[in-house]
Parts: sequence; C-alpha cells; structure tokens
Amino acid sequence: MEPVLLVRYAEIHLKGLNRPYFERSLMKRIELALRPLRVKVVREQGRVFVFGLPESAIGESAQKLTRVFGIHSVSPALAVEKEWEAIECAAKSLVAARIAGLDQASFKVTARRADKRFPMRSQEICRLLGGRLLEAFPALRVDVHQPDFYVGVEIRQDQAFLFAEELLGVGGMPVGSNGHAMLLISGGIDSPVAGYMIAKRGVSISAVHFYSYPYTSERAREKVADLTHILAGFAGEITLYLVPFTEIQLAIYEKCPQSETTVLMRRLMMKISERIALSCGAQALITGESIGQVASQTIESLTVTNDAVTLPVFRPLIGFDKEEIVEYAQRIGSYDTSILPFEDCCTVFVPQHPVTKPKLEDLRRSEALVDFAPMIERAIAQTEIRAVD
Repeated sequence: MEPVLLVRYAEIHLKGLNRPYFERSLMKRIELALRPLRVKVVREQGRVFVFGLPESAIGESAQKLTRVFGIHSVSPALAVEKEWEAIECAAKSLVAARIAGLDQASFKVTARRADKRFPMRSQEICRLLGGRLLEAFPALRVDVHQPDFYVGVEIRQDQAFLFAEELLGVGGMPVGSNGHAMLLISGGIDSPVAGYMIAKRGVSISAVHFYSYPYTSERAREKVADLTHILAGFAGEITLYLVPFTEIQLAIYEKCPQSETTVLMRRLMMKISERIALSCGAQALITGESIGQVASQTIESLTVTNDAVTLPVFRPLIGFDKEEIVEYAQRIGSYDTSILPFEDCCTVFVPQHPVTKPKLEDLRRSEALVDFAPMIERAIAQTEIRAVD
C-alpha cells in the first residue's frame, strides 16, 4: 500500500479540447504548493494523483491543496494492486484509522470503475466490501442516505485507490491559466477579497500599494505585506510594489480643488499602477471598489477613474454590499488583519465634502493644474519591490 493524494477538479472538465492545458496548469500549481517536497504528479482520466509523499506529510499536504485554485476536493488515499485481497486490506486500514476512538459510526461504500476490464462491477464492489467491513468492525452500520463517512474505491488502469475522507477545495481555475493582473491593494477589507476572486478565475496576481510616509506608518506597510501573504496562500507568490505617494498627494491637496482630491488621487494611483502593470506584463488592473460604497465609487467617479488608464479594470465586488464583503474576508482569513488600526493613504487628507458626481472635463482641468509627470517618475523610481509568498 502506497500513500497518495487523490485530487478532483470540476470546472476544468468543461474545457473541451483545451482541457489538457488547464490540467497541466493545475499540476504545476500542485507541485508549487507542495515544494520543497519532491512529489510525482500524474493525471489520469479526470483525476490528478500525487505520489512520493511521506506518510507523515499526507495530512498537511492535503490541507495545503485545499487552498489551490482549480481543486474541487482532495482525499488522502492508498494505492494498491487491483486484487481483491489488497483492496479489502486497504479499506480495513483506512476505516480502522477513521473510526478510532468512536463507539459507533455509519458509512457507505462508493465505487468507480474506470477500468472496465476489472471483473467486478461497481455495485458488486460496494456490496461485497461493505459486508466485509461490517464483519470486521462491529461499531459500523450502513447508512446510504446520510453516512458519517464514505469509503471510496476507484479502479484505475494500473492500480486501485481507496479513501475514507474527502476535503473540499476552493474550486475555480488554476492560477496562471488565464493571464496576469495588477491588484491595487490597500490596508482595508475590500481589496484582498477582490484579488482573491480574480485569482480564483485563474489570473496570476501582482499587487501595488501606495503609502504616504510620514502620514502613514511603517506598520501600515507591513499590514499590507501581511494581507498580501494571506492572499499568496491561495494565489501563489505575489510581487508587491510599494509606491511612495506623499509628494503627489500633497500636490493634489495644495493645488487642486478640495472636493476633487479623492478622485484625483485615484486617477494618479491608476496611472502609476498601469505603468507598473505594463512593465511586468500584467494585462489588467483590479480594484476592490463597490458601487456607491463611498463618494469615489459612484458611477460618475468610476467613469472619471477609468479615463486615467487604457488597461481594463476588473471590479469583482462592484455589486456587493459591505456585509457580503466582510463575510468573504472572514472566510479567506484576511478580515482580522484588515481591521487592524493602521491608516493607509486613502484615509489621509480626506475632503469634508467630496464630489460625488464629478465631470470628466472638470477633473482633467484640475489635474492639468499640476505637472505630475516628474512626480510619477520619481514615485516609480523609488518603488520598493518585494516577493511575498
């Protein structure tokens, strides 16, 4: 018996002739998630199998894979010869571990016979194996409707695989299979969730953060690095660009109409983000904006913001309310970090009465009051770059 991880995927099944590309992308993400362990990842008939794991690493490795986009579920399994005695022995071993310490438990046997040459049909496997397990474990009883656990048998081309546990994954598509985008990440609740949602669609993520030292603290920057680390737990390594924004923000505050400072700040952030995105091959920008949530997120404000760039802007939270976003943040583990009391530059110099329906012509005129070009060049030149995993 050899310990192995059995990996299932769902949406990849729908990709037709392109399916092998997405399967290979998923296999690569699995290898990256399990490094530095040297594993062998094999795909076969709608499944991916991970071989070469020491038995002591099976549980932790399975949990890691539940956070890999593209995976529907993972089962720690045993690979055995396609002989009845080996199958029965493996099943008993799995069940013994599964019910250790329990007075009673219910189960159901499921079987999937991918190799039709195997002499027993699926129903025969379920019936015979279920009977043998009942004989071996008096604490067991059969429940075909709501069992405490399943004993699964998959008969494949070369081996049989048995499992007694299925861990749900995050689903989606393998990161890197659908391009590359740049996330504008603040220290708030929304942007990490936006990055998560786009990464789940198979987009690899880089991130850019704007800080205004000394008006924002060093701890605020580290908070953003911590949020990026949480996101990287799902999306893989993320390159984080930390952009000094104080000079630009002060210029906006001192020389532009006060009511327009927030929208002007967003336009300048978008311009710098696009420059960085193009330099690293990103094809789109991502923001955590939700329509109507604040003054800079009205339809008119978003239209003015979009005008500053030519790359597409993804806003996956556009129709979410705050409660829904908070629930999502709690689910992915970013909420507790996001609410730490360290201000980001978006909360500095906030006007008392921000414009909610800005006109594009007015914003362009206000932006032309200041020569921002050299400031943008200095900000990009002074940008700190970190690899976050």
